[in-house]
Amino acid sequence: MKFRTVLAAAVVVAAAPALAHGEGAETVIPRFAQAIPTIPGKSLVAVEVEYAPGAASPAHTHAKSAFIYAYVISGEIESKVNDGAARIYRAGESWSEPPGAVHSISRNASKTEPAKLLAVFVVDSDDKALTTPVK
Repeated sequence: MKFRTVLAAAVVVAAAPALAHGEGAETVIPRFAQAIPTIPGKSLVAVEVEYAPGAASPAHTHAKSAFIYAYVISGEIESKVNDGAARIYRAGESWSEPPGAVHSISRNASKTEPAKLLAVFVVDSDDKALTTPVK
């Protein structure tokens, strides 16, 4: 995989913190971006998402090619993907999101304690935006 493809993925991830949606939103911290050498055209991208007490992400979709694994590092995260039930995930629990999924709920389940998750994407290396708000 070419260096510029990896660099482009890293730039997309690095731009993620600027996409936080003001007070009450999440903070996204890039942690890793690299082309997968055994899967041409695919990259592995990881971001840490921090939620202040009561904070939430707007409803969103991810890059159409993205398969996502989400792992709760600390606190409790309420999540709803596609037509699944809303569920609260605690530290050490995880879920996945298929390509093209709508993530209608993603928020800190606590009004008093922070929460943090790690989101790992397997995504087409050419995808520019990892997250797009639902209109």
